[in-house]
Amino acid sequence: MNTAIIKPQWSPLTIGLMVLGFIVFWPLGLAVLGYIMWGEKFGGSPEKAQAYWNKGRSWVSANRPRNTNKGSYSMHSSGNAAFDEYRAEQLKRLEEERARLDAEIDAFHDYMANLNKAKDREEFDRFMNERRGSRQGYTDQPAHGEQHSNGWSNNNG
Repeated sequence: MNTAIIKPQWSPLTIGLMVLGFIVFWPLGLAVLGYIMWGEKFGGSPEKAQAYWNKGRSWVSANRPRNTNKGSYSMHSSGNAAFDEYRAEQLKRLEEERARLDAEIDAFHDYMANLNKAKDREEFDRFMNERRGSRQGYTDQPAHGEQHSNGWSNNNG
């Protein structure tokens, strides 16, 4: 006996609720759409819904690729102790090589930072030398009694 007031089927009532759900809050409309399309599979009972959910999870886990994480290595046993030992040694060697390369990358970044600082210092020094050269008369202090020939004087006449 199915006593659901709103049946999971395409009817004017469910379509109206779906449209209203999308207007009010889009996830509500999406939920009503999901209920209309897949509500029959659940059959209105929590046991059927749980069984459907478990079936879907088992299908996903059975069809999932084995090694999806490229950065991490899973240590599942192959059943052969010699191969497992060889594999562990090779993975350790690769990890050491990766650590060495990471250290080289860090050293290179430090080198480039120092090179850029030296270049910036050289450009700044060149700028300051050029600026000092063009402002020679302004930076030197005149001897006692001398006046600058820059046209600026304290006496008005």
